[in-house]
Amino acid sequence: MLLLSGGLYGAAAYVAAPEFWRYYSRHHPALAALPVTTQTGDGTPADPLNFALVGTRREVVHCLVAAGWRPADPLSLKSSLEIVEASVLGKPYETAPVSNLFLWGRPQDLAFEKPVGNNPRQRHHVRFWESAELDANGRPLWAGAAIFDRAVELSRRTGQVTHQIDGDIDRERETLVRDLTRTNRLLGQSYVDDFQPVKSGKNGGGDHWHTDGRLFLAIVAPELQFAPEPHAAPQPR
Repeated sequence: MLLLSGGLYGAAAYVAAPEFWRYYSRHHPALAALPVTTQTGDGTPADPLNFALVGTRREVVHCLVAAGWRPADPLSLKSSLEIVEASVLGKPYETAPVSNLFLWGRPQDLAFEKPVGNNPRQRHHVRFWESAELDANGRPLWAGAAIFDRAVELSRRTGQVTHQIDGDIDRERETLVRDLTRTNRLLGQSYVDDFQPVKSGKNGGGDHWHTDGRLFLAIVAPELQFAPEPHAAPQPR
């Protein structure tokens, strides 16, 4: 009897439950018309989407912070000057701002990053946009673009301080997948094949990117009790 009970538990915990969550996540209503690429403020195609989470804002913030990623500071003249100073002097700036990109006609709702050493020229970062559509449990989908910044430069289009991206956006997607998986807060991880119909292109700054076209999709485990919520800097709208 004990052996039978153990077998039933294993089947439920490691086969049935993950398969249910994979099926559930793929039927979020926001996926039906999800754009594949973000845009700059003037409508130029920018960073491709390669990541999606289902959960409340609170759950998503907790999951990213638990994975070691930090909320980015709002973009302002002050924060832009700070990142220039940090880049020139090689000083750490672990919450450096990210530029605004647009999805569904608005800039990112959340932005997180993970620094590389003490130099802000390089960093892992991801932007997320909250969908208006909710699932049966009242939770939105957060469409994300995970990109690695490899250098600081002046934009060839605007002259503003910006980052040059690493073209291998799949590698950055997988870095974030590994970090979030280690938190044990994800349910039903899966990939949407051929989400990106075009496998290479340029972002708004003219940097090349390439991808296998897959979108990572997961549900953030609901939390019944929360520690004090980490500070997530509001993104300008």
